[in-house]
Amino acid sequence: MAVKYWVGDFFVDLSRNQVTQKQQSQTIAPKALAVLTYLAENQGKVVSYDELFTKVWPDTVVTPNTLQRSIAQLRKVLGEDSQYQSYIKTHTKQGYSLECEVRWQDKIDAQLLFEQELLLKSDKIEPKITQDNSFPHIPIESPHIESSRSESSGIESTSIRDSDAENKPQSALSWLTLIASIILAIISTIYFIQPQPFKLSVGELRSVTATDNKEFGGIYSPDGEYIVFLRYSEKLCVDSNLWAKHTKTQKEIQLTKNMARYGTPSFSKDGKKLVFIKTENCSQPVTQKQCYKLMTLDFEQALKTAQSPNLLMACKNSRIRKPTWLNNNNVALLQKISNRWKLASYSIVDNKSTVIYSLEDGNLIDYDYSVKDDLIALTSIHNDGLNYIETLKPNGEIISSHLIEYPPEIAKFRFLYPNFTPMNEQLIFSTGRQLFGLSYQGKITNISLPLDAPMGSPIFHPDGKRMLVIKGNWDSDIATISLSRITKTQADQFITREDENYSIIARSNIAEYDAQYQPNGDLIAFKSDRSGEDQLWITDGNSPLQLTHFLIDSRIDGHDWAVDGKSILVNANNVLTQVALASTQNSKQDSTEESFPFDHSIEQLFHWNSEDNTALITARIKGILTFGEFNLNNSEFRVITDKKVNWALKSEDGRLIYTDQMDRFWQPGPAEDQLIESLEHQGSDQRFITKNNVLYGINEQFQLWSYDLNGNTFKILGNTPINVDYLTDTNQVDILLSIRISAKKEVAELYLKD
Repeated sequence: MAVKYWVGDFFVDLSRNQVTQKQQSQTIAPKALAVLTYLAENQGKVVSYDELFTKVWPDTVVTPNTLQRSIAQLRKVLGEDSQYQSYIKTHTKQGYSLECEVRWQDKIDAQLLFEQELLLKSDKIEPKITQDNSFPHIPIESPHIESSRSESSGIESTSIRDSDAENKPQSALSWLTLIASIILAIISTIYFIQPQPFKLSVGELRSVTATDNKEFGGIYSPDGEYIVFLRYSEKLCVDSNLWAKHTKTQKEIQLTKNMARYGTPSFSKDGKKLVFIKTENCSQPVTQKQCYKLMTLDFEQALKTAQSPNLLMACKNSRIRKPTWLNNNNVALLQKISNRWKLASYSIVDNKSTVIYSLEDGNLIDYDYSVKDDLIALTSIHNDGLNYIETLKPNGEIISSHLIEYPPEIAKFRFLYPNFTPMNEQLIFSTGRQLFGLSYQGKITNISLPLDAPMGSPIFHPDGKRMLVIKGNWDSDIATISLSRITKTQADQFITREDENYSIIARSNIAEYDAQYQPNGDLIAFKSDRSGEDQLWITDGNSPLQLTHFLIDSRIDGHDWAVDGKSILVNANNVLTQVALASTQNSKQDSTEESFPFDHSIEQLFHWNSEDNTALITARIKGILTFGEFNLNNSEFRVITDKKVNWALKSEDGRLIYTDQMDRFWQPGPAEDQLIESLEHQGSDQRFITKNNVLYGINEQFQLWSYDLNGNTFKILGNTPINVDYLTDTNQVDILLSIRISAKKEVAELYLKD
């Protein structure tokens, strides 16, 4: 079956789950598109409800409302409703039919190739251009044409054979020959000239920092002699020092005197200095808890003895990241103000910044800079909600801007972080265990087989024969601790792994997160990377079982049980999917899945009320994170607040509680949201949970606390492990935690084959 076809004037691309008309694209749920495709395959015929259920939802029990929602979504996209049925017609108590012209891509391509093959044998030249290249249909009378190739020049030429040619004026023949040549050239350009694929073959992988430490943020020096990277502390994996390693002698040198929260560095063009971000707690936070400082380090001096970095610029009310030294000695960086990122250029000489590029109705994702070409490549989200690749000069001059064409193996909402390569107009990026090439025109090419471990986007060595990557996994476990054990700890005593009631219930050598008790059941659902990418797993306390099978390099950002404990709503690859537990046989857990269409990327699922089928989420709308409530029945989204929300839940009686970017607790009031003053300074990155209208949380001193919403009473219950990542659930007897074990990260090099 073709993956592209036309329904009337609408172009359907199954590989991207999109329907396009007049250059306006809409993303459609895969199941809805499957319904449309099956109707298209049976164009003009009545397809029964049962036939559609069997074809689109095989071996799955779904309600009639599921099919009706898909039909309603399709009609909305096609610009019709239940009364005006020019495309999809309802046949009462029978089924549906598609009542318009359907054209299949493979048949159109075959016809085009057939016509081109006969072009040199026909008396008419009639180039037919598809909707992808809207070129007018031009019939031109012409004499018979043959194609030949000059042996001396290798250039294709044409000759004319016609029985009456000698009697025709030479000017007419020349004119016809010219027109025919032009048309042939147009056809060749459109149909035969294809972009060259990104060819890259990896020969071997070599470790650069094979130690017990954790290393991140590796870059090459401009001359290629050194690799500079961040080496993190063993305890919290927050503070780091900058280190350098000579690529030939393998000698390692500590560059900074004291550990701090440093970001990935960037070299000046001459290789003499480094620039990077230092993050620290604000002494008097106003709009954010973290302050950001742009720092510089004398690399040549640091190679001799460790140095203290120098401050260039401080930001207390905005966030800055990814500083990059430009050829003009300015520093480019991304700066976030009022939820939007802009690309700025900071002048060290003038001590001021100017905007290079920003989007008023979109947002920036990432960028890279080519010293060789003095060019910036930038990924962004435009006002249509889609991702683009732009190239621009450091002065802001736009060179090109193209929609990124996502292949089926990459989730449609996934952010891309590409870097420059030595290849002409080609970038490279990683989705974890896969490498891809990205052209300046937005074309993506898979350039390698899946890797054995997740890796960051490669950075090329100046010689172009090897690439620097960060590889490895986070290692965290699911732990349970009794509340009574926590309340017995003293103020200066923390729970350790050796404690009697500190039990690990899900353990692997990679990440296990977000465990939740099954309502009215004995199972625990959690997210795990143990199969290679994020999947939902369940356990009864003994052997874990994989519940979902999302595509490679998938990401899960939130899940929640239904009240009856029979299904789970999961945010996988920025799309909400309900996973129903069907039955358990022979220790194998079966499940069925149903996705819910939404035009925007869902970044985080916080809470699901399965009774009214609404979910608390943050959605990325025109590039901006927006907190609100999503109705799964009709796909409507209601904005709740314009604040940046870190975490949110609803209590059993329906009260909304959320934390902002300052980790302050809020709940809606009669006129405006009200601050919960009793919880001031109790918020942290460890989130919070609710049970029977009681909030539980962990503060920055790793103390577990409770707050009764009905009695407005606050208590410190006791201490938790200092390596806790998240507090995830409680049954009021035990609590569930994600416990950080280690971060197995290292710098490595990919060597290319000749």
